[in-house]
Amino acid sequence: MASDGILVLNAGSSSLKFSLFHMQGGNMVAGREGQVAGIGGGAARLRVEAAEGEDAVEKPAEGGHRGALEAIESWLGRHRAALAAVGHRVVHGGAGFTGPVLVDDAAMRGIEALVPLAPLHQPHAIEAIRAAQALFPGVPQVACFDTAFHHDAPPLSRLYGLPRRLTQAGVQSYGFHGISYEYIASRLEQVAPGLGQARVVVAHLGNGASLCAMRAGRSVATTMGFTALDGLLMWTRPGALDPGVVTYLLRQERMSADAVERMLYEESGLLGVSGVSSDMRELSASNDPHAREAVDLFVYRIGRELGSMAAALGGLDALVFTAGIGENAAEIRARVCRDAAWLGIVLDGEANRRGGARISADGPASAWVIPTDENLMIAKHAAGLLAGVSGG
Repeated sequence: MASDGILVLNAGSSSLKFSLFHMQGGNMVAGREGQVAGIGGGAARLRVEAAEGEDAVEKPAEGGHRGALEAIESWLGRHRAALAAVGHRVVHGGAGFTGPVLVDDAAMRGIEALVPLAPLHQPHAIEAIRAAQALFPGVPQVACFDTAFHHDAPPLSRLYGLPRRLTQAGVQSYGFHGISYEYIASRLEQVAPGLGQARVVVAHLGNGASLCAMRAGRSVATTMGFTALDGLLMWTRPGALDPGVVTYLLRQERMSADAVERMLYEESGLLGVSGVSSDMRELSASNDPHAREAVDLFVYRIGRELGSMAAALGGLDALVFTAGIGENAAEIRARVCRDAAWLGIVLDGEANRRGGARISADGPASAWVIPTDENLMIAKHAAGLLAGVSGG
């Protein structure tokens, strides 16, 4: 069997999502996908989505991320021998990783050194890579980084007003969600002629949320910075925050650094403001005034940061919504577009309710919904990297 399959892994704190791809006629074709959910909770289960002619699969998967991957490996069965590579989403690439890399010992050391910059994400990616190396010996492991898309953004957009020695030590804005943004950039021209060369702000609105200003498909500015805490309000992260709040918590509230970090990553955002839930669907359906206030703050922050992104571009030609909330929450899209009327967006309410690609009427700027596909982007990077290695 030809080795053209690529397994893509996206490791979270309590889940391991996967997709299987293969090459067909020079194109990357998606196969089965699924996830192991409930990792660390004592009742983890593997679920593989149903496909044409094949039923869904569901079974227990115990033993942390290693056990989760063992369950996936067991399900793969005959596909395992056909794997050409395993691709991994790694959140932080720092200054050193500006594109996908084949994982060797040096790369692993570099990825591990970045754990302090993404403590919520990086350790789980490392665990998944280690497990894949053990379970698929000899199969190349490819790491793709969420920060890489932003590495050539204008230098001023990456600079903080801190002493130069800290900048030289790597304290700068890196930006995130880059794999998603790269995919959207690759789709713009297909969605509408001319959009690929336009001034576009992409709103990646999901569990994590950020905006990216693109000119001709390249990152100009983004709302996340040194870590994945900055910018927009998120499920459990606060977004933009006066740094003085942190020093106040350390000194006056006597919180430890670990407690502050836990609060910022796991107890803030929509969950912290509402006191009800971090899930936008639950908050939107709730009559609790704090839930409504959390949703209002989410929309307000998007509008404020959208103005910043438009300023970085010198205007706006298009706004693109993507990711879980961006693709599915019509009311959030409608509110953001109405607030952005000053930028020339005229909402088409019916198109927005239908969820078609274009959700705006004719006007100076347009609005769109484009589903993202980070896993496909990772698979393409893995295939391209392997082709370069084998051809080089």
